[in-house]
Amino acid sequence: MGEVLLTGLLAGVAIAAPVGPIGLLCIRRSIVAGRGAGLATGLGAAAADGTYGLAVATGIAASGLVAHYGDQMQIFGGVLLLLIGLNTARGFWRARPNAVASNGGGSLISAFASTYLLTLSNPMTMLAFVAMIAGLGQAAGSYTFAPIVLVAGVFLGSALWWLFLVQLALWARQRINGNALRWLDLLSGSAISLWGLSMLL
Repeated sequence: MGEVLLTGLLAGVAIAAPVGPIGLLCIRRSIVAGRGAGLATGLGAAAADGTYGLAVATGIAASGLVAHYGDQMQIFGGVLLLLIGLNTARGFWRARPNAVASNGGGSLISAFASTYLLTLSNPMTMLAFVAMIAGLGQAAGSYTFAPIVLVAGVFLGSALWWLFLVQLALWARQRINGNALRWLDLLSGSAISLWGLSMLL
């Protein structure tokens, strides 16, 4: 059973670790709105990873999900990323006296929900889990409760990575001023918008 948990943990970290639009969003929200917004963002991504892990562990064909709804999910994710990116980039034109006093992350529920939906609609996340179906499915079939342990491992592995990323962003938060934060808004917003456009195209 420990092997199944370790398999899930490693899969969760492997899926979450590559820095993409979700990573930028997590870093930016942690710096702008604090630990709560950053953790809500990371947990939203971890919950989506756990959802895909559940689909794999219970035998639901994630590849079929990609085949039938991949285009629609990608369009939805691209539009959402584009809107979030443009809204983030607008912060460049807002005066920020300092990073710590800023509060531009919205509610924790919206931070969680938006990241959950974005991670689900990210084609890279879908394809990565499709590639892991064989290995994870074999591990999940070893014991009676293995699917539950596997999904818990995927969620915990992903959550641990996001916790590390939030802590790193909070460390950086104490070392940047308001002007640097404005440039962070512009650069991260532009990158997220470009990711959204690339998904749409």
